[in-house]
Amino acid sequence: MQPKQIALLVACAWTLAACSTSQQVSASADRQRDTARRIVGTSLIGARGATAGDQEKIDDTAAGLCGAGVWTPSECKRHGRQ
Repeated sequence: MQPKQIALLVACAWTLAACSTSQQVSASADRQRDTARRIVGTSLIGARGATAGDQEKIDDTAAGLCGAGVWTPSECKRHGRQ
């Protein structure tokens, strides 16, 4: 066998092994929402609302979470009052 054929064979074997051994995971809307709730705010590290720029980042994030249904209506209303 030529080196190119061997490399192609090895690449195919690795691809097959990687695709066939991965665990299936549920992608339900509830699971996605829960995951989004856990990671929300990571782009806002250090933003305290002390400056207009900080507050804009916070408001944009909250608006997206409310629009996507990640936060409940009562959580969205609470953010709007503050």
